[in-house]
Amino acid sequence: MTAERQKTRSTAPAQPQFLVSDDELRLIDMALEEDKGPGDWTTRWVVPARTRATARIIAKADGVVAGLGVASVVFMRLDPRVEIDSALADGGSVRDGELVLTIRGPARAILTGERTALNFLQRLSGVATMTRRFVDAIAGTEARILDTRKTTPGWRSLEKAAVKAGGGENHRFGLFDMVLIKENHIAIAGGVAEAIKRVRDANTRGLRIEIETRNKDELRAALDAGCDIVLLDNMDVQAIRECVRLVRQRAPQVKTEASGNMTLERVRAVAETGVDYISVGALTHSATALDLSLLMHT
Repeated sequence: MTAERQKTRSTAPAQPQFLVSDDELRLIDMALEEDKGPGDWTTRWVVPARTRATARIIAKADGVVAGLGVASVVFMRLDPRVEIDSALADGGSVRDGELVLTIRGPARAILTGERTALNFLQRLSGVATMTRRFVDAIAGTEARILDTRKTTPGWRSLEKAAVKAGGGENHRFGLFDMVLIKENHIAIAGGVAEAIKRVRDANTRGLRIEIETRNKDELRAALDAGCDIVLLDNMDVQAIRECVRLVRQRAPQVKTEASGNMTLERVRAVAETGVDYISVGALTHSATALDLSLLMHT
């Protein structure tokens, strides 16, 4: 649902298949600086400078992989002589014990980058794995799984890419690419209709308008005022079903989104109401990191 973030080739002398945005490159550099500070003294004092090694990142649990590009660039930022061989692409499924990534090159760069690369790869693969579970749970319905803005600060583009790798779709990227009128906006405006009116009067950018509704009265007001998407917030399954039916009858062009307390146990029943989208904050705020390990030899 959101506009794509522009990707640019890393300014590091990286292999051409690994593209990261300028923001992501800055995040990589910040993460490396945070970890190594003035120097990785353990590696520098133990490992001779000319030592070369091969490392393999192995899955220790079943899951869906994401973040291969950013993890690879971590090593390349430390030494351009590092070579990467990926066993699969983002969105690929991996089983416990299977190979994810092979890294060859200067041993110091591999050891210094190990934890930072794994932090990116494990976190993003966890998001992709969680997303795939939700997508699989609603398979055969017309509903689609969306993410939210409940992302790790600074990681939004990476986590949203991981959601897509898991088979989900992106909601708005930020506050700038779509209007979402929430309950606090409505409270300040004095009601649903007035909030929508203010947006429509000012919306010279032509942004799509979504509004949060909590009951049928607010839903009717939103449909009468004119919007593109209605968010059915924190409703039980029966209420969602009735609201979807109301939208189909009165404004079939308007899309419906359900949100609030979306769990794997509940999401299929919500999808079967006929709702268009289901947004799940847990994809990014509660995903468990995928267990991966890096083993190396010279």
